[in-house]
Amino acid sequence: MFDFAWSEILLIGVVALIAIGPKDMPAAIRAVSGMMKKARRMASEFQTHVDEMVREADLGDVKKALTDIQRMDVPGAWEKHIDPDHTIRNAFQDNPLEAPTVTATPEPEPAAAKPVALAEPEGPQAPAFIPPGLVPKPAPPVAAVPEEAPAFIPPQAALQRRPRA
Repeated sequence: MFDFAWSEILLIGVVALIAIGPKDMPAAIRAVSGMMKKARRMASEFQTHVDEMVREADLGDVKKALTDIQRMDVPGAWEKHIDPDHTIRNAFQDNPLEAPTVTATPEPEPAAAKPVALAEPEGPQAPAFIPPGLVPKPAPPVAAVPEEAPAFIPPQAALQRRPRA
């Protein structure tokens, strides 16, 4: 940290000799060396205490705990405890408003067998989560030919269609 060249040390010594005097120079050198020893001793003691604290705290365990927390998969852990058999996930993957599609594998027909017509269910198919009793029944079909002309037909055309009495 401090880089002193020999010329700088010689300059400091000459200034100290002039400022302190030759008679008090040995006492000043002893005082400076004593302060240097105390500073080194304090630095080594501080380093020893820091090493002790590191050993006591066992920062390796703390570091391991932090890496475990960083690697933790919170959504996966929640899903594991809440939905272990994936029934909730599977319920939300399907669109409940669409009719379920059934794929049947075609079976070979025997030569003498007649085709069997599958009966269509009455009314619209309800999604799996709605009870069938709550699905409204379809309206009956409307007659194809109205008895009276609708309101949007011009009166002249309606009069031409009516028989005259």
